[in-house]
Amino acid sequence: MQFDTASQNDINCEWRNENMSSINYNSRIEKLKSRYNPDKLQIVENRVFSETQGLFGDTQKYVRMAMMAVDSDYTAKSKQAGEAAKEHLKRELTDVEFRYQGSVMTDTHIKGSSDIDLLVICTKFNHTDIDRVRRELNAIGNHTSSELSNLRSYSNRFSHYQGNCYADLRQLRLDIERVMSSHYTICDISKPKSVKITNQNLHRDVDVVTSCWYDSFFYVLHGEDETNRAISIYNKETNTDKGPDYPFLSISRINNRSAATNGRLKRMIRFLKNVRSDSDKKIDLTSFEINAICYDIPTSEYQNTEYKDLVNIVWSKMYHLWKDEKTDDLTSVVGNEYVFKNKPDKVAALKLLEDEVWKISQDLK
Repeated sequence: MQFDTASQNDINCEWRNENMSSINYNSRIEKLKSRYNPDKLQIVENRVFSETQGLFGDTQKYVRMAMMAVDSDYTAKSKQAGEAAKEHLKRELTDVEFRYQGSVMTDTHIKGSSDIDLLVICTKFNHTDIDRVRRELNAIGNHTSSELSNLRSYSNRFSHYQGNCYADLRQLRLDIERVMSSHYTICDISKPKSVKITNQNLHRDVDVVTSCWYDSFFYVLHGEDETNRAISIYNKETNTDKGPDYPFLSISRINNRSAATNGRLKRMIRFLKNVRSDSDKKIDLTSFEINAICYDIPTSEYQNTEYKDLVNIVWSKMYHLWKDEKTDDLTSVVGNEYVFKNKPDKVAALKLLEDEVWKISQDLK
């Protein structure tokens, strides 16, 4: 694999060296172990030892560990906690469906005790882009016959909801609060977009999110595959909802691309999340931004690389994003919104994370 070494040489390393504090990798390894294996399970310790055996120095060990997935037994407990909450809700709620979203569903979470997001989706109504669907039906030459058939079918089946969608969502949120409070001692109903419960037996949190379906034009045009279906999230403080959001498409794209690269995409995502979490500086980047950064890297650059080379690849991506003033162009995994545009604080956080990864890349040499 040939790297853009000229790009690294283009950097005036003097300013970095002057401001660069050394990284205590032994300390970071201990932080990572605590995060990945909070219950100090021996089987997990053995797995970590097996994965890092034969590596030289703490830098290599940290990098390898930072790319590892959380042990499957820990992840299973997060999913069990979600299922337990779902079963309580299923027994008492009507006109709802349940789905999961978030990093647990892509196996890119970095905590053994990671929480899980449970979507409770109101099925009394759907938000739609029906006006656009009907406009596009009258446009000439814009779509294939199959796409026109999809649009026509949806338009013919559509009927306006006669109820009050915001009253329905408000009532659903109240019902979720009631049911969760009756089953869980630790239940936080103060957040506007979710109810957080703690399953004390499994030592896991579940965020229960009130939502509804959003049938976007994109979803209708491509045949109403649920992977492409959007949701809209309810906010109880404003009694409104916001969408479309495409959690299932994002999950599918990350899972598929990582499978096509033998897990390398997810290794880069986990690595950046761990470096962010272990930094002495506050780096305000979420999974949303980190997923977008890694997903935007062409697979041809990393599909056959070993773990150490992934550090240089992801560093180069972040470096050129800000140096070449391309931050405004980066879109989400789904492609429906800009990640850094008009967000100077996020760009500053990107530079901080890039600098952290640069230090690690130098220490790997």
